Amino acid sequence: MTISELYIYPIKSLGGIAVDEVVVEEKGLRHDRRFMLVTPAGEFLTQRTNPQMALIDVAIKDTQLQVWHRHRPDDVLTVPLTVSDPTEQMLVSIWDSKDVPAVTVSLEADTWFTQVLEKPCRLVYMPDTTHRAVDAEYAVNDDAVSFADGYPYLLIGQSSLDYLNSRLGTPISMRRFRPNFVVKDSLPNEEDGWAEFRLGDLNFYGVKPCARCVLTTIDPETGEPGKEPLRTLATYRQWKHKLLFGQNMLLKSTGAPIVGTVRVGQAVEVTRYQEPWLAPPIDQTLR
Repeated sequence: MTISELYIYPIKSLGGIAVDEVVVEEKGLRHDRRFMLVTPAGEFLTQRTNPQMALIDVAIKDTQLQVWHRHRPDDVLTVPLTVSDPTEQMLVSIWDSKDVPAVTVSLEADTWFTQVLEKPCRLVYMPDTTHRAVDAEYAVNDDAVSFADGYPYLLIGQSSLDYLNSRLGTPISMRRFRPNFVVKDSLPNEEDGWAEFRLGDLNFYGVKPCARCVLTTIDPETGEPGKEPLRTLATYRQWKHKLLFGQNMLLKSTGAPIVGTVRVGQAVEVTRYQEPWLAPPIDQTLR
């Protein structure tokens, strides 16, 4: 098994970036979800209630983050990848994480996003000093996470998507599920049973399968919502009223803020299995 794709999502719920290699840090992959859009009161915004966010793309150029709406590619917003001179401090909320310290980026960014999304909003950044704790029920070593929903990393096997697509009338892309790591040559949904594993030279824990929401029904090409893939996942990936797809991950911490680098093509080795929450979708035996 090897890493076939790597993705980062610099601004939560906006477009992702495919990369060939990436630095692994304690809050997640470098530049992954360190920015987020919030209401003036500090509540986070996502595609779940704002599907048009799927049409906002991002790119990294040198030390800058470039942002544009797919239908207006000439109107490009540029912000620094690291906000060292913030406009002001702000407390923000993501799901059950309340009063998370963040900093605002610029009045220009707030104005640009307010016009594009047609609602008042602000762009905020998570400084290194912010420690947003992972759910204590699943944390291993006081683990931290960026503005991602709950965990710093998400892994999906390509065969898991291939199996899902074999049951769909119209195949969908991996972009629907917004993983950080994609692995090839595993068995369908095998990642459910990975308790400990290595990606390249780095060690990770499999925390729990990822519960999927309505965001996966939004076509990343058009921003239009639909019923799939949740309708089909409900036929074979349902556990306690949740639809599971992909594995949330934690790093085996070394205590250093920067841990190492992972690259496309590196080997994936499972060192300890656990009983999966759901039975495999087909007759298969874990390695």
